[in-house]
Amino acid sequence: MKKILIVDDQPCVRELLSEELICEGYRVSSVGDAESVRGYIRSSRPDLVLLDLYLDGPEGWEVLRDIKRQDPRLPVVILTAYDSFVDDPRLAQADAYVIKSIDLGELKCKIADLFRQKSALHGTVEEKFHFSEVGLAHAVS
Repeated sequence: MKKILIVDDQPCVRELLSEELICEGYRVSSVGDAESVRGYIRSSRPDLVLLDLYLDGPEGWEVLRDIKRQDPRLPVVILTAYDSFVDDPRLAQADAYVIKSIDLGELKCKIADLFRQKSALHGTVEEKFHFSEVGLAHAVS
């Protein structure tokens, strides 16, 4: 079961997202501040992070940068109420960008797409590893 970390300073948003994503079959945890993110990622190893850009304390961009430094392959979806970031070059660090909405369909689709992409990439790496093991076995024998 895939683990999702929700980072948002609004408890009602964290609760709504948690309920919806649990119904989709995900294990969900949430934190309300930037300081909790680093420790959570180290200890719990989520498969994806939903990140609000407007947090109390450090700006969300700083949190995104920290997450990607800690684990560059960890998918991060920027989830914000503002559409003004579409052309922001810092958005290139994120794996997706979704505007908060009552309809969570777009968010659920983005999450599913990111997991499919990660799974396909992981499968390709495993196939290459398997083929190189087989080739190595033949070379040794």
